[in-house]
Amino acid sequence: MINSRLKTKLLNKTLITLSVLLTCTPSIASTRWDMATPYVDATHHTQNIIQFAKDVKQATNGELDIVVHSGASLIKHTEIARAVRTQQVPIGEVFIGILGNSDPIYKLDNIPFLATNFEQAKALYSASKPALEKKLDKDGMMLLYSVPWPPQGIYSKNQIKTVNDIKGGKMRAYSPTLSRLSILLGATPTTVQTVEIPQAFSTGIIDMMITSPTTGVSSQSWDYLKNYTDVQAWIPKNMVIVNKRAFKRLSKESQTALLEMSKKAENRGWNMAIKETTEKTQELADKGITVAKPSAELMTSLKAVGDVMTKEWLKEAGPEGKAILDTYQSK
Repeated sequence: MINSRLKTKLLNKTLITLSVLLTCTPSIASTRWDMATPYVDATHHTQNIIQFAKDVKQATNGELDIVVHSGASLIKHTEIARAVRTQQVPIGEVFIGILGNSDPIYKLDNIPFLATNFEQAKALYSASKPALEKKLDKDGMMLLYSVPWPPQGIYSKNQIKTVNDIKGGKMRAYSPTLSRLSILLGATPTTVQTVEIPQAFSTGIIDMMITSPTTGVSSQSWDYLKNYTDVQAWIPKNMVIVNKRAFKRLSKESQTALLEMSKKAENRGWNMAIKETTEKTQELADKGITVAKPSAELMTSLKAVGDVMTKEWLKEAGPEGKAILDTYQSK
């Protein structure tokens, strides 16, 4: 009897002690998400994602800890979407246009001269977002948020005054749309990841590229070329995507917090992109790059190619694409 009472007292004391310890112990992250991103830390996209991860951890009281693996260090850019779809990683960032071969909707914001300023880019995103979400949902993924790049310009070793200066060149292509543009301009498209740009120029694999001032600075383009022609061809976007099953495994509170922090990251990212455009273009000039406005002749040729690509896209995308474009143009 005495032993029984003693055991009960000891058990009660043990339970009380455990309760106190659990109450006093700081919360520990119950879920860790490795996030694959393709760009180096210097880009505004990665900086925004790093802040996003911090915000999510704080908003979920440590329940969700997103660990950012930048610079394609975890998974190559071309494989990130598939990795998220197959749950190899729960979350990742991709350039939307890189998925163009799987569906023409992903090519939309890469069409030259369709949206050339941020107001137009936001209207295009608004018009196409429901279709993007539908495509991702079909593949078991969700769109968390999307952030633009600055307007795209032409980087080259030699000056680009007319379209003839592009013909015969070797152009970096990071999406199916840019590959098609290269061919229409008479250049040879070559796939080169962002982190491989310096080596590709130095070894002669490419001698020109169309990309943003951000990428030009992060890849230190002044080390291997001297010219940037600010044609402001289009404003492409990245998107942060998450595996739906991974999302559903989170608590309702963490799901809500993740979506709220995604909205915050999207707004912050758009503002960062606008600021980046001015600052990075100026940095190119400060580092010795010749920043030039395009000639009227060059712009006429480029816009003509843009018209061809818009018609090709409409034919490929069908009624769904036409509906998106009609919505965009009505805005």
